Amino acid sequence: MPTPLTDVLNDHFLKADLHNNVSAALLEDVGDGDITARLIPAAEMALAAIITRENATICGVDWVNEVARQVDSTMVIDWMVADGDQVHANQVLFQAHGNARSLLTFERCALNFLQCLSGTASTAHYYAGLVADTQVKLLDTRKTIPGLRKAQKYAVACGQCYNHRIGLYDAFLIKENHIAACGGISQAIATARKQEPTKPVEVEVESLDELQQALEAGADRIMLDNFTLANMRKAVQLASGRAELEASGGITEQTLRPIAETGVDYISIGALTKDCRAIDLSMRFI
Repeated sequence: MPTPLTDVLNDHFLKADLHNNVSAALLEDVGDGDITARLIPAAEMALAAIITRENATICGVDWVNEVARQVDSTMVIDWMVADGDQVHANQVLFQAHGNARSLLTFERCALNFLQCLSGTASTAHYYAGLVADTQVKLLDTRKTIPGLRKAQKYAVACGQCYNHRIGLYDAFLIKENHIAACGGISQAIATARKQEPTKPVEVEVESLDELQQALEAGADRIMLDNFTLANMRKAVQLASGRAELEASGGITEQTLRPIAETGVDYISIGALTKDCRAIDLSMRFI
């Protein structure tokens, strides 16, 4: 796994997020009880297999395990895959053994997490493959499903892409309105350095002139917003390693590789998290 955030499952903040995400999901789904599951005799036991109906990059093991724990701690989950694994259509991902009522209550919530996060990981894996032989790193953005920010960023890393800042608190990203309100690029960067000297400072620029200003002011990273390919190449020459360069704005499958070949360090792509499609999964009693 390629970024520090891939270790975030050992971070108590994500563990808390994971627990709360699952609790909220079960509350909205189960409410005061699964009335359909009550049709089954209370003591009935069952074994279920969870199958993918399409090729995918897997992500969400810990979320599924947490759903099982909160629904019925006696349920046993036997995984055949791990996060980051490539799987094929009709492959069994895991088996679940336990009370039949509990398994049916567990099903939709667990699969919702697994198919959503695997969808994110699969999208990231696809984009990463398009530029796998270049030096560029593909970044996610803050365009995530509300409440699932860290989960989706973990999924992006499982798909072999990289994480941008987690939120508004861990790095500066100075954009047009910040610049205008602060009185200029150099003023905004100087204020950022004074207020939070240990936090990374990134500046979004819309021209080569603004790029030069950001370089002179000592930005750590500069985001090239909707630059042409020609201007990206010029930006790489102007920066000459003085700051990292990130291409952003309207990146598509068709434009991704030409941008990567300009020599920028990063390309940020909102589609990694906001345009992902859930993977088709199903659960069947054996």
